[in-house]
Amino acid sequence: MMQVGLPLGACARSWKSVRMASCGMARRNPLENKVALVTASTDGIGFAIARRLAQDGAHVVVSSRKQQNVDRAVATLKGEGLSVTGTVCHVGKAEDRERLVATAVKLHGGVDILISNAAVNPFFGSLMDVPEEVWDKLWEDPARQESIKATFQIKRIGKPEECAGIVSFLCSEDASYITGETVVVAGGSLSHL
Repeated sequence: MMQVGLPLGACARSWKSVRMASCGMARRNPLENKVALVTASTDGIGFAIARRLAQDGAHVVVSSRKQQNVDRAVATLKGEGLSVTGTVCHVGKAEDRERLVATAVKLHGGVDILISNAAVNPFFGSLMDVPEEVWDKLWEDPARQESIKATFQIKRIGKPEECAGIVSFLCSEDASYITGETVVVAGGSLSHL
């Protein structure tokens, strides 16, 4: 009887360790001392990604086309005790992209992670079928939002933070053996890539 109790106790301790590791409790700062550039990162998904990368230990450089947006995002994230700086960057302008990278190199010695977040596409399907009103943005039309939600398995629009975790994971050593994959974070809707 004594021999059975010992392996069961060891098994329970091992299971607790596995559970802790799988929920991130055992591993702190998986991106410690990494430098991340995130474009269009002062609001929405970009901001959530910048926040999560910084929470996971990265030094993050945020960017936006407008200085006031950069200032607001940097103040918010620094107020949370996170390592973040920022600069204006319109990704359509070569000189802005160069300044973004130069800022990271000057402050942190290089770039380890680049998140190219700048984009607008509230339409699901072929870009050839996008109606003109969709280019006028997103989710501002409640009827359109409801029709889009109906196509999702989860039946709701996702939150920016729901994209940030997978991005951080893919930037970490935990994903070192993942390459050439498409991960769709879309509430169960089919990928149109």
